[in-house]
Amino acid sequence: MNTSEMNDQQVAGLAAAICATAEAMGQEMNPGTAAMMAEDLCVYSVPVVKAALKACRFEVKGKLAMTDILQRVQSADGRPGKDEAWAIAMTTNDEFETVVLTDEIQLALAAAKPVLDAGDKVGARMAFISAYERFVRRAREDTKPVNWHVSVGFDADRRIQAVTRAVQMQRIPQERGQLNLADLTHEPVSEDGRAIAGLLTGSPCQPTGEVRTKLDAIRADLARKRKEKADAREAERCRALTELNLRKTHLISQAAAIQSKEAAHGR
Repeated sequence: MNTSEMNDQQVAGLAAAICATAEAMGQEMNPGTAAMMAEDLCVYSVPVVKAALKACRFEVKGKLAMTDILQRVQSADGRPGKDEAWAIAMTTNDEFETVVLTDEIQLALAAAKPVLDAGDKVGARMAFISAYERFVRRAREDTKPVNWHVSVGFDADRRIQAVTRAVQMQRIPQERGQLNLADLTHEPVSEDGRAIAGLLTGSPCQPTGEVRTKLDAIRADLARKRKEKADAREAERCRALTELNLRKTHLISQAAAIQSKEAAHGR
């Protein structure tokens, strides 16, 4: 989006539409104020702004404000709401799933990943939503159009379904979707590739003998590392408990000393 989307005549028409909308809502607006609002909104397309004004007439109670118009203009950019964005982000956990997501979802997921990896899904969701709203707000302030892109999974059939669905939802153009489908279906995933993905997802798949040997070694290594981490956590817990007990003993001793001192002074 850029300022060339509206010419001077369109900006003047938009100012008149803003005045008319305000009047329809029972408010008198200075033409100069309407012209200033139109100038601020000229970076957006005429149909989008007109649709936002119509929505304001039906939805806004009270006086028309710039924030009312801008909120509705920006929500028309195709970016999903925070809850839908989180649901899309969680789909990326399935290595077989092909996911079509926005730049902001990808950035927010990266920000929340450390919390998610720690096993705190509630905290991860809160971190994701906070980051996502921040990234979306920044993109909208910069009038950056939404950018949907494809994150490819291992299942070839799901690739086709995901891209087809994204085209139907008008998240990616049909021409681009056709190119993506051509690229995604050009080379199928091998059984060994599926077996390796199964190690990550827990979905069973039979690999070849050579790969099976490698996967067994990887599983054994993962089990060993998990045991080492568990032992380290237990040792850390014992150390922390010992330190806590020592600290409690020290505090009790300090409290007793203070009480003795106060009693001595009292005498």
